[in-house]
Amino acid sequence: MRKIAVVLFNLGGPDRPDAVKPFLFNLFNDEAMIGAPGPVRWLLAQLISYRRAPVAREIYARIGGRSPLLERTMVQKEALAAALSDLGDERGDERGDVRLFVSMRYWHPMSDEVAQAVTAYGPDEVVLLPLYPQFSKTTTGSSLDDWRRAAGAAGLRVPTRAICCYPTAPGYIRAQAGLVGDALKGAKGTAGLRVLFSAHGLPKRIIAAGDPYQAQIERTAGAVVDELGMADLDWVVCYQSRVGPLEWIGPGTDEEIVRAGADKVGVVVVPIAFVSEHSETLVELDIDYRRLADEHGVPAYIRVPTVGADPVFIEALADLVRHVRRQGAPVCSHAGGRFCPAELTGCALGRSGTGQGFGGP
Repeated sequence: MRKIAVVLFNLGGPDRPDAVKPFLFNLFNDEAMIGAPGPVRWLLAQLISYRRAPVAREIYARIGGRSPLLERTMVQKEALAAALSDLGDERGDERGDVRLFVSMRYWHPMSDEVAQAVTAYGPDEVVLLPLYPQFSKTTTGSSLDDWRRAAGAAGLRVPTRAICCYPTAPGYIRAQAGLVGDALKGAKGTAGLRVLFSAHGLPKRIIAAGDPYQAQIERTAGAVVDELGMADLDWVVCYQSRVGPLEWIGPGTDEEIVRAGADKVGVVVVPIAFVSEHSETLVELDIDYRRLADEHGVPAYIRVPTVGADPVFIEALADLVRHVRRQGAPVCSHAGGRFCPAELTGCALGRSGTGQGFGGP
């Protein structure tokens, strides 16, 4: 029986208050986040994590003192395992032994320990599935690069295939549109609504260097609107979680909430780049931005949940795994070939030239 390992990637989060500072250090010590030379980056990460830890601990204290991301991802893992229970071998004439693993980028379980566990399982092949629908070098790129390093250190040398992005994968879009549609139906009767597709922000310099994240976010939002079939829908893409002195892509979600108050329209806030609830949805969107909306007289504030373990989304992930195995090699996206315009050189194919660079042997 062919053994197939599927590794799910996500950001991770501190599991207790005293894990906040080392989690932040891991985050800012990542070359994808701060491109300074190693020793300089290490010092900056120490300084930033020291300064930001008290504020971050207060944020996590509002949701129980820890991030819920790992447990939410484990729910997705179990649902996906059930959906892939009939995954066959490459010839399709024998059921494979499929085992799923979760690898977090900045807190446990991290790449090294997960790569050791996958090696102990002894798979014949590995499929890498980031839980970031839109590609950025700071998320998917960083996770896949770190996995390649950890897998090499663990001696894991088997055929490895990866999906780098799926911003308009049909099942993912249906799941998102279903949640947005439910929210709009629930708000029926509210005079004037604007949909805010809110994504995590990035510094402009990262996008200017060819990172496809912003373009893919916009394509996801447009695909959801098309799926809803509401030509007159008032909607905008915006970005949250902007920190520090750098110039960030915009408009900001907070700015759009203030504008909605001035326009006297309610908002339906959609976390378009997150597939699991965590501090940026449970605190920033549910608490901080809701308060901002109240302060600026926004008539209604409705927050759409993340897709989580929605059966339509889980089946979309299962389809991605089946798709990449049919391709027989790492692929750029759910579409199979290059998904981004050629000028976006920071995508997976642009970075590696062939698309093989983020996979494995």
